Amino acid sequence: VQLQASGGGLVQAGAALRLSCAISGRTHVIGWFRQAPGKEREFVAALTRTGKTDSADFAQGRFTISRDNGWDTIYLQMNSLKPEDTAVYYCAGYRQSGDYDPRTRIGDYTFWGQGTLVTVSS
Repeated sequence: VQLQASGGGLVQAGAALRLSCAISGRTHVIGWFRQAPGKEREFVAALTRTGKTDSADFAQGRFTISRDNGWDTIYLQMNSLKPEDTAVYYCAGYRQSGDYDPRTRIGDYTFWGQGTLVTVSS
């Protein structure tokens, strides 16, 4: 499995940005995580192939995770960006048997892509 994150960049506070995660291989759940300078990596949002989602409190109302018509690309639409959203954003995935649950723990994710840097200026 290969995951390729893209779409990061430099934007001003209040702007929007859409990140993409291109998927090669079989996965059942894709999540987005982020890591700000000097901080631990944290969960942002996750989506299962069956459409279940979960998101962090800070993401609710501003960030939306979605998919293309298949399961080739997962998006993270980020609106009303704040300087504290500045981080490297990673997409990650795992396979799961049975019902697919959108997990939030880093350790549950088997496959990781390289990060894409999002910088929000004030």
